[in-house]
Amino acid sequence: MQHGITKLLRTPMMAWLARVLLTLPFWSSGLSKLFLFDDGVAEMARVGLEPAAGFNIATIFVQLAGSGLIIVNRAAWLGAGALGVFTGLTILLVHRFWAISEEPFRTIALHVSSEHVGMIGGLVAVAILSARRDAAETPTHRHAVQRRPAHR
Repeated sequence: MQHGITKLLRTPMMAWLARVLLTLPFWSSGLSKLFLFDDGVAEMARVGLEPAAGFNIATIFVQLAGSGLIIVNRAAWLGAGALGVFTGLTILLVHRFWAISEEPFRTIALHVSSEHVGMIGGLVAVAILSARRDAAETPTHRHAVQRRPAHR
């Protein structure tokens, strides 16, 4: 059984599927904000991000570009970093549970924030795996240091 699971986990299709699923919250949100642009602008305005249209455009770009880099597994470390920073900023700017006094809204924001921290951890794992893959694929160019005779 373990051999079958290990074999499945090593397939390129499973790796691709994992990248698609991990980024689903980002690319689905980015597409929604792109195709329902006015709703995205209203969402930005509702949380106090102005200019709302500018924040919506930036959000669309980060969410779609970051997801795309991870999904195609090219510069995935960059996509993961961008989405990780973006996710951390949403905690500080939008899901500010420490500033909410009303329940259940405070608890909801706390849970959303903790889920965001978990997502950041997953994105860090993607960046680590991407860096390891890139290091394994990059030929090392170690030039032998040639010693020259000392000038006397």
